[in-house]
Amino acid sequence: MAKIIDGKKISQEIKDELKEKAASLQAQGKTGALAVIQVGEDPASSVYVRNKKNACAYIGIDSLAYELPEETTEEELLRLVAELNEKEQVKGILVQLPLPAHICEDKVIQAISPKKDVDGFHPQSVGAMTIGEPGFLSCTPAGIIQLLKRSQVEIEGKHCVVIGRSNIVGKPMALLMLRENATVTIAHSRTRNLAELCKQADILIVAIGKPRFIGAEYVKEGAVVIDVGIHRNENNKLCGDVRFEEVEPIASAITPVPGGVGPMTIAMLMSNCVQSIEEG
Repeated sequence: MAKIIDGKKISQEIKDELKEKAASLQAQGKTGALAVIQVGEDPASSVYVRNKKNACAYIGIDSLAYELPEETTEEELLRLVAELNEKEQVKGILVQLPLPAHICEDKVIQAISPKKDVDGFHPQSVGAMTIGEPGFLSCTPAGIIQLLKRSQVEIEGKHCVVIGRSNIVGKPMALLMLRENATVTIAHSRTRNLAELCKQADILIVAIGKPRFIGAEYVKEGAVVIDVGIHRNENNKLCGDVRFEEVEPIASAITPVPGGVGPMTIAMLMSNCVQSIEEG
């Protein structure tokens, strides 16, 4: 039976640590706000935005909400980002993705000052992470590192297979595992013999974006399995990229969906916000 890695519990520990840190920074006169911009009314985005505001309130950081209509132009959004870059009190800027189709996400991400890029998506943040310079880390991969470390999973010297090569999870995840001295293989939709490759992993990180894709035939006995996927099945129940009930008996540790990786993303966003206040 696998150990269930409890992301809710670990993220709560991190938020409690950050709450203390934010209070001590405030006592030194260091405060700041997170500006959250949402364009349109995508229901999933609205939930994420609400969770981020609640996390700010819990930790003791101000949050400023900018809820813009769907028809907002790219120019208007870029103007708002430029204004927030100049605002002294705003220490972090977060633009909730996805954006409406008529707005170029890359342009908007690149418009955010790297000093306020608490999502860790700006090319400068990604470059700093690649060469091991200080900077904001991408929240989901950074959260997975914390999940592993706080669950006493040894990373150094282990073979880690990351399935997925997105800029938000797959690529930064591989870089952070390298930084922790794992041997890393990146697999993706075009990888041949995917099951054979995954079976070599001591740590399997699944961010393939396909519901319940990974079953027992992909997992080595005793491997640690981290499921980054989040989907709704035909019964409207949340599920991940992994067939949990098949994989759990084989793995030594596994994250559930929900309650695994998800809560960690917001905890690490808050960590980046506190870091920006400290450095600001």
